[in-house]
Amino acid sequence: MKHLFKKKSWVASLSLLSLVVLGACSSNHTTDSTATSSSAVETTLTDAAGNDVTIPADPQRVIASYLEDYLVALGVTPVAQWTVGNDSDQAYLQDKLADVPRISYDLPYEDVLSYEPDLLLMDSNSMVEGDKYAQYSKIAPTYVVTNGEDVTWRDRLNDIAKVLHKEDQAKQVETDYDTLIASTKETYADKIEGKSVAVLWVVNNSAFMVAQTKSSGQLLYQELGFSVPSLVAEVSETATADWSAVSLEKLAELDADYLILVNSDEGADFFNDQVWQNLKAVKDGNLWEFGPESSWLYNGPIAYTKMIEDIQSKLK
Repeated sequence: MKHLFKKKSWVASLSLLSLVVLGACSSNHTTDSTATSSSAVETTLTDAAGNDVTIPADPQRVIASYLEDYLVALGVTPVAQWTVGNDSDQAYLQDKLADVPRISYDLPYEDVLSYEPDLLLMDSNSMVEGDKYAQYSKIAPTYVVTNGEDVTWRDRLNDIAKVLHKEDQAKQVETDYDTLIASTKETYADKIEGKSVAVLWVVNNSAFMVAQTKSSGQLLYQELGFSVPSLVAEVSETATADWSAVSLEKLAELDADYLILVNSDEGADFFNDQVWQNLKAVKDGNLWEFGPESSWLYNGPIAYTKMIEDIQSKLK
């Protein structure tokens, strides 16, 4: 789960597009601190918004709305997890977070206070605009994680790891990920080299395409080495977010060998159109379809790892 029109807009888009969830209350979950260095001490760090934040030596009750992927990767269980709306959440993380209560994405002060956090990690500068930072800081130390258009999941992982005193764990996460990338490229070289791929998200009978250097595009093209279809390159020239709208008429130009579909609208008329049915990947039987519960709409080391596993399953 960065997204439609930058992170701030992603949440609004999810709300409008019914990809969202609401939460329940409980505060009986604590951070797994077993991997925290015994030498960790209270530190003062400057966050992405320029605030000097005093970080506890061993934070036990962390809220990090929309950053749960990174916490889970580092062995940390938050006391509450991100949600918008009424129906769903970051489903791909629920094997680790199934018992963690939900908190609304906009972090209402009273709800945050009810969980008695000892550390708040904020996904973006926009989450602490106006007097919000001062209000949150009265509840717990509040740290804005590095964010922005060119910030990668690795940048965010390492920033969060620094705050949580888990730099060694972050290095291991990256090492494991890089090993997975290398083995995938080697094992499936004949099905990757010279083959092009595109990623589409269909929701509310509309299509959105992943840009070349963002989200899963960065994984597919920069890391795994798939070729970039000409339409993806064209869309990427003006992309300011992970997902960019693409019309059905424009989609007719897509000549990708493989097409990854994140389908949030199974009954869409979109799929009955001749343009869709005549796409090269669709006609050749190389349409790889995943639901909105998959990790393809999100960012983070776990999300990317699950994307790679999905790709492996389709290339076998």
